[in-house]
Amino acid sequence: MEEYIDKLKIILVEYTPKILMALAMLVIGLIIIKVVVNTTKKVLRKRGIDVTLQKFLGNLLSWILKILLFITVIAKLGVETASFAAILAAAGLAVGLALQGSLANFAGGVLIMIFKPIKIGDFIEAQGASGTVKEIEIFTTKLNTTDNKEIIIPNGALSNGNIINYSTEDTRRVDFTFGVGYDSDIKKTKDVIYGVINAHPLVLKEPASAVNISELADSSINFFTRGWVKKEDYWTVKFDVLEQTKEALDAAGIDIPYPHRVNINKNE
Repeated sequence: MEEYIDKLKIILVEYTPKILMALAMLVIGLIIIKVVVNTTKKVLRKRGIDVTLQKFLGNLLSWILKILLFITVIAKLGVETASFAAILAAAGLAVGLALQGSLANFAGGVLIMIFKPIKIGDFIEAQGASGTVKEIEIFTTKLNTTDNKEIIIPNGALSNGNIINYSTEDTRRVDFTFGVGYDSDIKKTKDVIYGVINAHPLVLKEPASAVNISELADSSINFFTRGWVKKEDYWTVKFDVLEQTKEALDAAGIDIPYPHRVNINKNE
């Protein structure tokens, strides 16, 4: 028993300073990494680098420095760096095979940074989700939906799939379809719809608005209507024109067909 206690004392005397030194290096290193990353982001910001690229490079730099710090701390504990590098390489191969999806996500993040199909602040639709790009990280991209939910999409899937970016162009086209009864006067109906959409202050004069018959449906004549707006005015115009057109058609006595339910009393 005394022999084991003596060995334990020797181990404690030998390794305690190394462990304390390694812990100190770890804490100080993490603080330095944080300062370096924040300073790098400030420099990039001052040079006018895109916000999306700023955050991505900051995250990438943080990961690289933390890995180097981890190797340094391990070496300080007395682990041979050569053997550790061999172990790390073998472990890296095994982990790489197990985490092929994560590597694909990293590659996807790099592709997004290179080709820039999206950037922070863009409103996009991808992978069955839509929202404003909040952050593009190394492995994932975060979206904020219109009802303030956060959606996280893997960069691999995002870079390999279709992306609809609603923020790229300055203007958007607003489309409507209005159905009226077959007894309605076509010219009068077109004039009413034109009057509403052209009177809206947020609808652009160029390109000009259009109202055309798009379909002779079973119970209605459908008018396809389109107008151009600035991208930030899209939903305002969408809601306003729908409401105002309904009111204008009612005021003009133009019928909007809808299904009727008829109750038949067999006793009468």
